[in-house]
Amino acid sequence: MTQEARGERIAKWLARSGVASRRDAERMIEEGRVRLNSQSVTHPATFVTDGDIVLVDNQPVSAPERTRLWRYHKPDGLVTTHKDPEGRPTVFSSMPEGMPRVISVGRLDLNSEGLLLLTNDGELARRLELPSNGWLRRYRVRVFGVVDEARLASLAHGVVLDGVRYGPIVAALDSRKGDNAWLTVSLKEGKNREIRKVMAGLNLHVSRLIRTSYGPFPLGTLQKGELEEIPPRVLRDQLPKAPEKTATPHNTPRNAARSKAR
Repeated sequence: MTQEARGERIAKWLARSGVASRRDAERMIEEGRVRLNSQSVTHPATFVTDGDIVLVDNQPVSAPERTRLWRYHKPDGLVTTHKDPEGRPTVFSSMPEGMPRVISVGRLDLNSEGLLLLTNDGELARRLELPSNGWLRRYRVRVFGVVDEARLASLAHGVVLDGVRYGPIVAALDSRKGDNAWLTVSLKEGKNREIRKVMAGLNLHVSRLIRTSYGPFPLGTLQKGELEEIPPRVLRDQLPKAPEKTATPHNTPRNAARSKAR
């Protein structure tokens, strides 16, 4: 059977539909939240083909569209989640009318601002988050406190704080006025509140944090709250290649029936 006839693994299909990353889609399957043609899906290697009906939480999921990516200038005061249990405004509730369902590539916390990449393809989002891509994430960071440039330079070797290992960070002093200073900070991974925690380890308080680029994509002149789609040709040229993977179809009732029909 050809790959086209066999279809696509449902976890990957859900990711490309913008429902979630592949990892989160697999978690949804484990939780029994996914159905295929009225049958509960129990394994992420179940295959989807044209015409199949997929439900998540009893809601139909549209088939994946072409992969799209947007640059978004996130203002501070928005959380990067679809639903916030505290009722705070979210990035996704601020999207313009007609925008397809998207997920973010990584996150910016409530008080951070700047470039946030958004995509309708959860598989792509996961790929772009991986430090192995080698993509730098650059930030302008305003700090309060006495900046020790030698200690800043030492971050290039990584640091351990509270038992957590943080990878190399390139940080440089741009300007200083009194007890306030602006830094340029670059890193290849982004653990939760990493920059704020690392700066606190240097006795510096982050009062403003702006992401200015993510890999080859700059914030540029986007104003706060503005959104701009990256042209398809640029997207194709800039994206890292996905590794080739193969998998054996799981023997769900439908896939078992197809095997018998061969």
